[in-house]
Amino acid sequence: MSATVELFEWTRRARAWLGDQLGERPPPSLLRWGEGSDSVALFKNLSAEEERAHVDAVRAWQRTKQDAGYGSISWPQPYGGAGLGSEYDHGFLEIEKEFLTPEGHEAVTISLDLVGPTILTCGTDEQKDRYLRPLRRADEHWCQLFSEPGAGSDLASVVTKAERDGDGWRITGQKVWTSGAQFADYGYILTRNDSGAPRHHGLTAFVIDMDAPGVEVRPLRQMSGGSSFNEVFLDGVWVADTDRIGAVGGGWQVAITTLGFERVVGSRLTGGGPNFYDLLVLTARHLGRDGDPLVRQGLATVWADEQVRWLTRRRAETARPTRGVPGAEGSIGKLAMTEGIRRIASVASLILGPRLVADTGEWGTFAWSEFVCGVPGSRVAGGTDEVQRNIIAERVLGLPREPR
Repeated sequence: MSATVELFEWTRRARAWLGDQLGERPPPSLLRWGEGSDSVALFKNLSAEEERAHVDAVRAWQRTKQDAGYGSISWPQPYGGAGLGSEYDHGFLEIEKEFLTPEGHEAVTISLDLVGPTILTCGTDEQKDRYLRPLRRADEHWCQLFSEPGAGSDLASVVTKAERDGDGWRITGQKVWTSGAQFADYGYILTRNDSGAPRHHGLTAFVIDMDAPGVEVRPLRQMSGGSSFNEVFLDGVWVADTDRIGAVGGGWQVAITTLGFERVVGSRLTGGGPNFYDLLVLTARHLGRDGDPLVRQGLATVWADEQVRWLTRRRAETARPTRGVPGAEGSIGKLAMTEGIRRIASVASLILGPRLVADTGEWGTFAWSEFVCGVPGSRVAGGTDEVQRNIIAERVLGLPREPR
């Protein structure tokens, strides 16, 4: 059987399985004004109980897929994967869009698509055996402890200390903007172990138990209303040296491995949610703005952005070896995504006008304000637009490095 026929048969079986599990997503032609939820928030405004339920639903769906062999399609078999090529991953994701899956949550994405691949790439055999299978099945949840009050985009400036203590380490400091920390069983943390070493050489990464004595998580409420971000305080938290990821002083290499995966993930909008283009078209038609030349031009730009972003992501996925570490192409995708959502916000503002800033209770209008308020956060998360432009300039275009 040829590879093409084999892939076709595999995707046919996957579609049948999805059909047994879920209802089909209505096509754009069946969207109706006033029906269903009108939420288009990039960062959800949920209570603690609602957000917990949301995360639990996403994790339950990952378990269902994992048990059926569709949750880790291109992962190595020893760690819970099916060991297939990336084209099978892509084929399943495209089919999955046709069904009503739980809308994704960044906290679960961090576990599956950032921490998991980092441990697979940089962890010891014992760490892979201990953590990867329960992580991939979403039985154990992770957070990424990178940013600090004085170290966001300049990640090499972290000051959270790791000091030797017997056969382990004591970690003291503060992290911030940590998505999903309130749900996490474990954290993956970047620390400074040598304050006298050059900035990029005095860093070490660890696994940390989020229930350990000395760990305190405080949710942060954003201007969008949600509180999925957190600040995390660490007061002399002890970790064993066997929980170190990579070499002592080698944390920067571990961190940039994670950032490569993060930028690829950041190039796509959260899965399972609304199609913003279709909702913009529905809104324009309902308000009688679909004949306006400026609105039509804006909608065409949003549609073109989506196609280019999809093609860019596919090119990066095809060029990268299975489970390999992404390169600078992730920054291209991340920047394209943030530019795309900026344009979506601009077109929504053009269509809605005053309806965007005054809540009259009308379905599908003021709801877009949550999207607009979430755009700045998306342009910062995973590395700012300015950082992505520097990476593209220096590593893709070969331009001189920015003066330090």
